Amino acid sequence: MPIVRVELWPGRPQESKEKLAKAITDAMVENIGCPAQAVTVLFDEVPKENWAIGGELCCNLFRDIK
Repeated sequence: MPIVRVELWPGRPQESKEKLAKAITDAMVENIGCPAQAVTVLFDEVPKENWAIGGELCCNLFRDIK
C-alpha cells in the first residue's frame, strides 16, 4: 500500500489537487503494478511562514507568489 505525501503551500484549487492525485495514482499503478485502490495520496498544506529554504522563510522569499 504505497502512501505518497505531497507538501505544498495552501491555496491550490481542489481541481488541481484532484488532477495531481490521479496522476500520482496512475504513475504508481503503471510503475509498481499495484491496484489504484491501494494508493494513498496525502496533501499537507504548509503555510509559507512555516517553510524555509536556505535559511529564509518562504513568506519573505516568495512574497509575490500566492
